[in-house]
Amino acid sequence: MSYLFESFKGWKAYCEEKKINIFDSVIEYEITQKGNSEESIWEGLQKAYSVMKEAVETGLKEEMTSRSGMINNGAKKVYRHPVSVLSPEFQRLISRALAAKEVNSCMGRVVAAPTAGASGILPGTLYTLQEIHGLSDRKILEGLLVGAGIALIIEEKASLAGAVGGCQAETGSAAAMASGAIVHCLGGNFDQIFNAVAITIQCMLGLVCDPVAGLVEIPCVVRNASAAAIANSSAQIALAQVSAVIPVDECVEAMGEIGASMESRYKETAMGGLAATLTGQEIAKRVLIQDIEILPDEILPE
Repeated sequence: MSYLFESFKGWKAYCEEKKINIFDSVIEYEITQKGNSEESIWEGLQKAYSVMKEAVETGLKEEMTSRSGMINNGAKKVYRHPVSVLSPEFQRLISRALAAKEVNSCMGRVVAAPTAGASGILPGTLYTLQEIHGLSDRKILEGLLVGAGIALIIEEKASLAGAVGGCQAETGSAAAMASGAIVHCLGGNFDQIFNAVAITIQCMLGLVCDPVAGLVEIPCVVRNASAAAIANSSAQIALAQVSAVIPVDECVEAMGEIGASMESRYKETAMGGLAATLTGQEIAKRVLIQDIEILPDEILPE
């Protein structure tokens, strides 16, 4: 048997009772619930991380202009800008999160972690974390397993989908996964990992999903960068053993409650928020007209 990831409290108790590492419980789950071998799990993680790094590198090297025109090589502009707001490391973190998400918006290959709309957060954070601290791939893969366990519980107690819980469910969950992974990779214990998740969720609660023209581009791309920053700040706070005060399970439950009460226009319908602004509506009209395909007369149905 394996732990079914119903709560963070239960996850900790299970690992302590069995005297296993936090990531081993996720491997156990994959073996017993999905029928995967441990070897195939590690291989799959390595492949996923390779795709994440490729997405970052692609976004920083190749042309990244979306069909709508809303995405136009923003990651490269940030990466190459001569002024660093905080530090070169912070600048690289932000640009890498932007880069991987721009690849998604330009129809490239990414890892949905947990969704395509949030696909820049884990790549940006883990790529930069590994670079700064000289971590092995194995340690990063452990972090990905921790992130997966976090996502399983959020999915159980709230949601990972913007159409269900707003952007808090997508970029919020990805940031929570990333912050927990960061703390694990830097030697944090159960309480510090889960505290990082709680702090991250507290920072992301209530974020709406309001994609302009219904495309996962604006504001989705820049939210990946801000979520990556929040993941790092939450990890830093948690490593210092500053309490989130509200337990992580209750934070996730709050996310679920907010998502359930959020109006549908703020949940991926492109009917509220930024999508409903004058400029957002003008962009939507232009994109919709651009995407209409006129069938030749000879193949029109009678």
